Amino acid sequence: MIVNKHRGEVKAVLDGKPFILCLTLGALAELEVAFDVDDLGALTERFSSGKLSANDLNRIIGAGLRGAGHLVEDSDLKSMQIDGGASGFANLASELLTLTFAATPELANHVIGVS
Repeated sequence: MIVNKHRGEVKAVLDGKPFILCLTLGALAELEVAFDVDDLGALTERFSSGKLSANDLNRIIGAGLRGAGHLVEDSDLKSMQIDGGASGFANLASELLTLTFAATPELANHVIGVS
């Protein structure tokens, strides 16, 4: 499975199966609705709070899966497992946000409060 980081694609293994995730424009529009914000600037501010819940991570990762074409609902994702547990999911969301919004991993880690 080959990913194109220039398109914002990220590879992850969930429940032992490989997936590609991507926060496409449609996925970002989905997140605007989910986070009840009006634009990408407000979405970025929301992520910059550093106070994202497990449900927030679920929404980001779910949107990334759907953006890459996987027919996965957020409720399906809640029972999936990743190496590293909760921190594995946080790292996955961080990588997605890095490729979508930030020039460096440090900036994206600040966005979701991962160190």
